[in-house]
Amino acid sequence: MNIVLSEKKILVTGGAGFIGSNLCEELLEKNNQVVCLDNFSTGKRENIAPFLKNPNFTLLEGDIRNLNDCINATKNVDFVLHQAALGSVPRSIKDPITSNDVNVSGFLNMLVASRDNGVKRFVYAASSSTYGDSETLPKVEGKIGNPLSPYAITKYVNELYASVFSKTYGLETIGLRYFNVFGKRQDPNGAYAAVIPKFISQFINLESPVINGDGSYSRDFTFIENIVQINLLSLVAGKNAVNKVYNAAFGNRNALNDLVIYLKDNLSVLNPEIGNVSIIYGDTRVGDIPHSHADISKAKKYLNYKPEFSLQKGLEKSIKWYWENL
Repeated sequence: MNIVLSEKKILVTGGAGFIGSNLCEELLEKNNQVVCLDNFSTGKRENIAPFLKNPNFTLLEGDIRNLNDCINATKNVDFVLHQAALGSVPRSIKDPITSNDVNVSGFLNMLVASRDNGVKRFVYAASSSTYGDSETLPKVEGKIGNPLSPYAITKYVNELYASVFSKTYGLETIGLRYFNVFGKRQDPNGAYAAVIPKFISQFINLESPVINGDGSYSRDFTFIENIVQINLLSLVAGKNAVNKVYNAAFGNRNALNDLVIYLKDNLSVLNPEIGNVSIIYGDTRVGDIPHSHADISKAKKYLNYKPEFSLQKGLEKSIKWYWENL
């Protein structure tokens, strides 16, 4: 990843999470000072354990719902990569109040703290869920539909707040609408586990994965290294790139049925018995978007974004990691 970014002080909120820990790792490798703010509600200590002995890494245990924690974390920071959030559409449907507290009130706290402490640029995790019931494919940033879940509402509100802070206070912001990110350190367990790590874990354990619906729903599955690339590019991009929102994806889509075939084919090489594991089909999940496919031309134009990992290439690396670490 030939991105020149070194000797900066960068705050990663949610730095002990899946995406956050991968960002911390890359930033440390590029000789930056990294501050990780996490309350470990979904982040894991083992994700950042390798960084704790690095003198350029600082762990702050705190909560973005606490303004003082946000102010403390942003002191003398050049950039913020805001990843802290309560993800999952089903979780937000079950408990919309907590999702709103973290994703909206916590987000606003981080914007205020960044403004008050003179942060140069605030890059945040937006979401493809913002496209809601829009049937347009591929998804283009300027065309969104109505939200289908409380989670989608919170992530759209983030974009609105970021825009207001850019125009009103001059804070440089960039929003990245993540599309179904997967890769190493993503938790395969729990009620709200993402589909790829969950299915990989189930296949390894010779358990039948459950597809919600008939398997025709499709996603723009995006490997973590593509997401790390676009985050870092957002920090070094010119002034013409700021105060915008970008799709962060590979720019392709694959049906869940195809995903299962790819997983079985790759995992069967490691254990032939996996090829005999059956697939179970369940009910369609409330709040799910039928299809997501990103137009990434805007990110290519303004951020020089060039995603290197397709679903298949990303799955090869992911399967290897889970096989060695589960």
